[in-house]
Amino acid sequence: MRHGKKFNHLGRTASHRSAMLSNMACSLIEHKRIHTTVAKAKALRVFVEPILTKSKEDSTHNRRVVFSYLQNKEVVSELFRTVAPKIANRNGGYTRIIKTGFRPGDAADTALIELVDFNELYNPNEAEKKTTRRSRRATTTKKAEAAPVAEAKVEETEAPVADATEEKTEE
Repeated sequence: MRHGKKFNHLGRTASHRSAMLSNMACSLIEHKRIHTTVAKAKALRVFVEPILTKSKEDSTHNRRVVFSYLQNKEVVSELFRTVAPKIANRNGGYTRIIKTGFRPGDAADTALIELVDFNELYNPNEAEKKTTRRSRRATTTKKAEAAPVAEAKVEETEAPVADATEEKTEE
């Protein structure tokens, strides 16, 4: 009996399970989404979210702690360079699990696990906010630049006309 079971053992020994979760976490950070079974995705979410929380503060200690879990120097640098700035303002829930049906070979329930901030289809609000801010800045800048140019053209056209009338009166 397995009373008080805290997590899914996934039918593996402890060393095999930790190695598998470490490799899956590296793949998730590197590719931003991976396709796996629902059970592994749920286990991976529990494994990777504390690592992502540690990456939000870039310090030598946090880098070493994250490296002890992932064991891949390139993935750790990717995590602290590109992923951490995007998730900096999020208080948790860095991953999303989307069920994708059943695998044809063994009918296993499959899922897609992805980093939430790297999917533009599910985050249209962020993209719209960025474009609207840019357009507002651009339009105010264009109006500010266009106004002095128009005034200068008006002054140029008035000046020669005034000179021509003065010359006629002097004659």
